[in-house]
Amino acid sequence: MGVIALILISPIVVTFTNSLMTELEIEINYGLIGQMNETTDGSPAPFANLKLIPDKVSLSQYGKVFLDNPKYLTMFWNSVFIVVPIIAGQTLVAALAAYAFSKLKFRGRDSLFLIYVLTMLMPFQVTLVPNYIMVDKLGLLNSSAAIILPGIFAAFGVFMLRQFMLDIPYAYIEAAKMDGAGHLRIFFTMMVPMIKPGLAALVILLFVDYWNMVEQPLVFLDDPFKQPLSVFLSRINDGERGIAFAASILYMTPMVLLFLYAESYFIEGIQLSGIKG
Repeated sequence: MGVIALILISPIVVTFTNSLMTELEIEINYGLIGQMNETTDGSPAPFANLKLIPDKVSLSQYGKVFLDNPKYLTMFWNSVFIVVPIIAGQTLVAALAAYAFSKLKFRGRDSLFLIYVLTMLMPFQVTLVPNYIMVDKLGLLNSSAAIILPGIFAAFGVFMLRQFMLDIPYAYIEAAKMDGAGHLRIFFTMMVPMIKPGLAALVILLFVDYWNMVEQPLVFLDDPFKQPLSVFLSRINDGERGIAFAASILYMTPMVLLFLYAESYFIEGIQLSGIKG
């Protein structure tokens, strides 16, 4: 397990250490990438020199990201203004829907849930065209709402939180009803505190998913200045290797901080939601 973890974390370590190198050192280390030049003795030249320790620690790459590339900050806030509403909206909608599917008794509940979950099993490319047609008819193309609205009503959160709520005894709800509590009061005062680990796990998974999205912005947003940061990173060219390293570290920092803050809730939520039937 330790060896596997070391292998998986090595690209992050290389990215971080290379972000502290100067542009000249990065060019020396990676200047041969994609070239088939040969050395003087006739042997093939190396494609790259992966160094973990820079010759001279420099923050110049981070300065270039913030000062010489204002597009980075613009797209960073574009990502925030897209991802945060999706997480808040889907968490609320998914929690309410999961409560209905797990604790309310009505005709066709299980069949409706099955149909609802089928949308989650479809590949993203299958639902992309219908979503595009619907967004076009609503006049929302080239706006953040074209991405936010489908994200809020995605099925994944409903499925996950329903599995989490199934383990909560229905006797709690019956006791609350005997005290005169309605469903909304039961949900916000009883269910929400009991499913905090599930909510934390859902928030982290949603953040990672939508923070890294590329296809939706490319399809729904024609204006480059409205696209999120994930699109910007995918377009960094070979002449900006140093910026690519620094921008990648800054890009992954919110995900790392969020995971470290809610790590215990995340692990507990995944474990409990995974053992339910």
